[in-house]
Amino acid sequence: MRSVPRYTPLAAAIVSLTLLAACGDKKNASNAPPPPPTVSVVTVAAASVAISDELPGRVEASRIAQVRARTPGIVLQRVFKEGGDVKAGETLFRIDPAQTQATFDSASAAVAKAEANLAQADLKVKRYKPLLAAQAVSQQEYDDALTAQKQASADLATARATRQTANLNLGYTTVTAPISGRVGRALVTEGALVGQGEATPLAVVQQLDPIYVTVTQSSTELLRLKQALADGKLKSAGKDQARVTLVTEDGREYPQPGKLLFSDVAVDESSGSVSMRAEFPNPNRNLLPGMYVRAHLEQGVNEAAITVPQQAVVRGAEGATVMIVGADNKVTAQPVKADAAQDNRWIISSGLKGGERVIVEGFQKAKPGGTVNPVPWQGPGAAKGGAPAAGGNGAGAPAAAPANGNAAGAPAAAPAAASAPAASAK
Repeated sequence: MRSVPRYTPLAAAIVSLTLLAACGDKKNASNAPPPPPTVSVVTVAAASVAISDELPGRVEASRIAQVRARTPGIVLQRVFKEGGDVKAGETLFRIDPAQTQATFDSASAAVAKAEANLAQADLKVKRYKPLLAAQAVSQQEYDDALTAQKQASADLATARATRQTANLNLGYTTVTAPISGRVGRALVTEGALVGQGEATPLAVVQQLDPIYVTVTQSSTELLRLKQALADGKLKSAGKDQARVTLVTEDGREYPQPGKLLFSDVAVDESSGSVSMRAEFPNPNRNLLPGMYVRAHLEQGVNEAAITVPQQAVVRGAEGATVMIVGADNKVTAQPVKADAAQDNRWIISSGLKGGERVIVEGFQKAKPGGTVNPVPWQGPGAAKGGAPAAGGNGAGAPAAAPANGNAAGAPAAAPAAASAPAASAK
């Protein structure tokens, strides 16, 4: 019973030292700085980029033919199927030929009469010629016979021309397709009277393969492009290399590329834009006249373009900026000029020279002047900006070492040392 009071002060002292050591460890752990935030970066590098503009456009048929009635009559039959494909020369309508047939028969009879009159005049001239030599007829009578012969020949020519006209009108009663293409709906029905004083529209045939796309570009952008080409900042893609791609109304990319045919020689005064025409193959008739599309027109090549992902550019009241990670892993804000876009990337015209590590993800963690832990960006299109430099990967290791030293090394050692007196006390 007397030994208990002797050991009680010693045990109390050991417990007190243990508690003080534990409190000191917690205080040291709370004072340790947090590890630097991790951000995703890309290392920018100059590369050859085709400069393309996204321009609005409309689809147009490459050839359009309006089918009209060229002779009067009643429409007897519509032969074609509305909305189907027709070939040049294929019959579309049949018009009642009764009236034009009668006109042709009358013209044929007039030709036969003129031929008979000419034959009679020829015989009379042949008879008068030897009689004139024998002075059996006068010179006046012979001249009258020659004049009658010429008049009969002219009458025959007139009759033949009238018959040819009647034959053409008779042929117009069978209305054919002037070009190959797709025919729309019929504009008249059977029984309609057409061709009375005007060429009545019957149908429209449009050639859809190949098909045209007319796009417009502002004259300001066109002048800027020409100036860049003249200054050597861009290299011309070439006439035969100008490639055009389409994005349809539903947002899908048209599978077949087209080629630029020509650019208009005048600027539209109302819109200040220049019209250009491109040609696209359309074997499946997926593109129809009147469709709204967006065309990507390659107009030049920048052989030393610097691009960054679009999400890497931050725009504010003072302009566009990017966040750069330096060699010491400190963040700085760099103003840039990014006026042109290519796919999902901005083309940087000034502010970057290449080799900089630009933050793509983790802006909310990075502040100018702060230290970060950069890692390579693994997002879509990361390869286009160039693989991150070795410093991007190597920078991560040094950043991790202090974190391990502060978080795991010192706090873990303190509790181990504090537990030793407790063990020996026992």
